[in-house]
Amino acid sequence: MKLTLGFSPCPNDTFIFDAMVHQRIDTEGLEFDVRLADVEELNQRAFRGSLDVTKISYHAFSYVAGNYMLLDAGSALGNQCGPLLIARQDFPLEAVPGLRIAIPGKYTTANFLLGLAFPEARNTFPMLFSDIEDAVISGKADAGLIIHENRFTYAARGLVKLIDLGEHWEATTGMPIPLGGIAIQRSLPPEIRHTFNRVLKNSVAYAMENPTASRDYVRCHAQEMDETVMYSHIGLYVNDYSRNLGEKGRAAVRLMYKMAFEKGVVPVLPADIFLD
Repeated sequence: MKLTLGFSPCPNDTFIFDAMVHQRIDTEGLEFDVRLADVEELNQRAFRGSLDVTKISYHAFSYVAGNYMLLDAGSALGNQCGPLLIARQDFPLEAVPGLRIAIPGKYTTANFLLGLAFPEARNTFPMLFSDIEDAVISGKADAGLIIHENRFTYAARGLVKLIDLGEHWEATTGMPIPLGGIAIQRSLPPEIRHTFNRVLKNSVAYAMENPTASRDYVRCHAQEMDETVMYSHIGLYVNDYSRNLGEKGRAAVRLMYKMAFEKGVVPVLPADIFLD
């Protein structure tokens, strides 16, 4: 069976999906029509239901939970890996609500975490995550919410960190940070959903056990990224939660949705959001 599969060109995604899309492992009869796109574009495609399986921001998933389920494999979730709010100058945190802030997408988990920390910071505008540093440097934005590899490059460009929103989440909740997961269409047969989750889990395991096997694929999509940065990025976002969310990972995701619902940010979710 061929499935449309969406994930981002970021190193953590190309790293974990390489083994399955290039059949370095047994895909158990599954084939993949790969669609590479920025995570906010993937969120929008999930809203349209146009992908069988897709990487998705945990924030965005709350709006498509009636049509998709979350897999245990493939998540970007962990410690000290959250989004950073950066600027040209070191603004006091009490000034943040008054700043014009570039964000990597309305439905990204990064924007959700910004809202939790600074609920009055509403002067935001979305743009491609890789353009945010330039927007801050040029003065188009007073501050920028950066994700992915930009956390390794902003300081070298003369920008300063105002706050690490991942640290804020961890200090507030004591939980790992749920950033993005893998969602699969509920309309697919149960055996296909479970097979895909198993294949992805094996793909992650292969990648972690053979970290150089995916180098060409990762580098091809890494936007001329320095190799040290590329592997630092992978090391930050690919971990044991990527193999399997486990009870702690699931608890962190549920807590995020509970907090968001209490603040009126997300709707009520079905009870069965995870593939069992």
